[in-house]
Amino acid sequence: MATANELHPAFQHNTYLFRRKVLKLFGGAFHVYDERGNLIFYSKQKAFKLREDFRIYSDESMRQELLAIKTPQIFDFGATYNVQDSTTRAPVGSIKRKAIKSLFKDEWTFQSNEGQKIGTLTEKSLAGALLSRFIKLIPQSYIIFSYDGRVVAEIQQHFNPFILKYSMKLLTHEPLIDRRLLISAGILLAGIERRQD
Repeated sequence: MATANELHPAFQHNTYLFRRKVLKLFGGAFHVYDERGNLIFYSKQKAFKLREDFRIYSDESMRQELLAIKTPQIFDFGATYNVQDSTTRAPVGSIKRKAIKSLFKDEWTFQSNEGQKIGTLTEKSLAGALLSRFIKLIPQSYIIFSYDGRVVAEIQQHFNPFILKYSMKLLTHEPLIDRRLLISAGILLAGIERRQD
């Protein structure tokens, strides 16, 4: 796993804000900002693709691709999303959604390149998860745990009827889960949320 100092500067922050316009009809465009409001990632999900394909760039010009998130499955609700560093072409790991559990309470697992479980992303409470599905005004809250049960990061949705917003706070400068996987998880949450609406 790469340390923060070995990664692109955009991955070296401890606070991120993910934004997606709710009313976009085809595909998806996501903006990620640092704690000062500077745009540090731009992601575009391609429309009408049989397989999921997210590309994460350093800005809206899309000249510098930093990450690629793709799944080999077609329309698989419990798909595994493979994350690749676009700069080095090296695989980073994968993120898998637990399909049945996520109907009631979102749960994802982080996996190493060898397929070993290295962490979990889950909604904070079952009651809150169920309410958020029936009452759209209730924002969702998530916790990311490392393989040994330590809290790595927290994610909070902010209510806005027109823009989907998540803030992610990393609780340590050197988390036990690769920062590139954590950013990818934020992008996937914003993408999957569109299907739940």
